[in-house]
Amino acid sequence: MSIIQCENLSISFNKTSVLKDLSFTVEEGDYLCIVGENGSGKSTLIKCLLGLEVPDKGHIITEKSLFDHIGYLPQQTSIQRDFPATVFEVVLSGFLNDLGFSIFYSKKHKQTADKMLKLFGIYEIKNKSYRTLSGGQQQRVLLARAMCSTKRLLLLDEPLSGLDPLVVSDFYTIMHKLNHIHKITIIMVSHSISEAVREANKILHLCDDCSYFFGSTEDYIKSPFGERFLGRTDK
Repeated sequence: MSIIQCENLSISFNKTSVLKDLSFTVEEGDYLCIVGENGSGKSTLIKCLLGLEVPDKGHIITEKSLFDHIGYLPQQTSIQRDFPATVFEVVLSGFLNDLGFSIFYSKKHKQTADKMLKLFGIYEIKNKSYRTLSGGQQQRVLLARAMCSTKRLLLLDEPLSGLDPLVVSDFYTIMHKLNHIHKITIIMVSHSISEAVREANKILHLCDDCSYFFGSTEDYIKSPFGERFLGRTDK
């Protein structure tokens, strides 16, 4: 079942096109990786999917209730890495939209936060300061927080920037588990095309000239886009 449909999406900045006539669909249970050169509009597209950017033309069609079930993991800034709160407090903040007029988290919120801490293997450090954690531990905390906001869809914008290879490998293992076992739909911006084709079932490759590829990973590997960017020269 399709949960997101982008139809002829176009966006420009200072009269320069960033995305042009972009169309693709995301089905329930998909693992879509968005790849491409810097400046090709990957992060801009994520902002459009979140409703933070308005396209010049085109439409994004979603289920009405989908925005209540999106977990979002943005690019981390140095300020976010130094956030003065405990691990548990950061994860619990994923329920902020549920509070309404209340200023207190419910017992259910706290129980679910503990469940997410255990799922991501960080329960033992729940009372530690977030700012003292390693980059890999912080990423697990932010994933746990995002999962408190959703049971359906995760949007991740370059979540692996600056992390070492062991942390990156661990991260992809977690994503595989969330997608295949917990049935979470994943849309992730990635700089690593090789990792993307290994993990995702669909690829959206954006180019800085506004051309693009969208389709299955198998079709991407065989396409001129895949052959070029994966270094394949055999025909």
